[in-house]
Amino acid sequence: MLGLGPMLLTSACRVPPLFAQRDLQPQCSFSTTASPQSYNYRIAASFSAKDRRFDPKVDLFSFDPLKPSLHRKDGPKQRRNSGQDAFFISTVGKSSDVAFGVADGVGGWSTSGIDSAFFSHGLCHYMTSVAQSKEEGILRTKELLQRGYDGVVADKSIAGGGSTACVAVGRNDGHLEVANLGDSGFVQLRLNAVHYYSNPQTHAFNTPYQLSIIPPKILARAKIFGGEPLSDVPRDASITDHRVRHGDVLIFATDGVWDNLNSTDVLKLVSRYMTGFNAWEAGKEGLTVSDNLKVLTQPGGIPKERENSIQSLIAVAITGEAKMASMNTKLDGPFAREVKKFYPRENFHGGKVDDICVIVAVVVQDGV
Repeated sequence: MLGLGPMLLTSACRVPPLFAQRDLQPQCSFSTTASPQSYNYRIAASFSAKDRRFDPKVDLFSFDPLKPSLHRKDGPKQRRNSGQDAFFISTVGKSSDVAFGVADGVGGWSTSGIDSAFFSHGLCHYMTSVAQSKEEGILRTKELLQRGYDGVVADKSIAGGGSTACVAVGRNDGHLEVANLGDSGFVQLRLNAVHYYSNPQTHAFNTPYQLSIIPPKILARAKIFGGEPLSDVPRDASITDHRVRHGDVLIFATDGVWDNLNSTDVLKLVSRYMTGFNAWEAGKEGLTVSDNLKVLTQPGGIPKERENSIQSLIAVAITGEAKMASMNTKLDGPFAREVKKFYPRENFHGGKVDDICVIVAVVVQDGV
């Protein structure tokens, strides 16, 4: 933790160069006319706390839409090994739509004696509840984020803290809506190319937008000594609409990934597995989605005990690669390059050790 943030409670060390350029614009927006195609999202998540060894056999979650999603608000001893990072994946009501996303508890709150893991994990807990209880109509990400945040604020067991969030609702008709608040983010990969990547929301370098609960004592302290605690709200999130295709790979991750791997690194890694297992294949018309994709995304599609689907294998690979890069003290990662740009006198080199959380969704069109 460098403590470079210029504002109160912001020592999260996050601005990945992956997002230094402007957003690539999505190719289409929501339409009132339903698409005749039907799509499924085959999803897995992998994670690793910064102070723990990464175990791919344990630090992995494979989503099964036929099983109810767990959304209990676990205590520290029952949580997955993701530190202050959290994630959720859930079907939306009784539909075949799916809601998912990541949340990154802002570590700077620890200077005030507050563990933001309670906030980020609580936020994912309440967003899961919102998705599961949706009875009719389309769930929009703004509603998902707002009602999840309302649940955290109303929860008396969460005294304070803050978190970024990048959440999505993937619809059966192929429309994907994403709400991104802060410096977690996502990329949409299509046949060995980055089709779209998100930009972070930051107040300044190392100062991401964040949902928060500010205890009265911190507000009083700020009033006396000056400064204003960050307090962004769900409506501040950037909302983008996208259209998915058969064979697209969606990567949602916290800054533990983006501070250590850029978009090209992630694309190379995903392409290695998608082409290596013949999910994307080269032919006379260039790279196409193979007929093997549906099988590869099913449990047992990859002959391994735990990482037995292409999405789980990719999730574990990204987490492992980011973990290794974060501990490399010689090779400057995206975060180190940003530090040099904004603070050229800072002697910061290598990767940035942080909690890591990744969700990988492979899009499969029915009947293909």
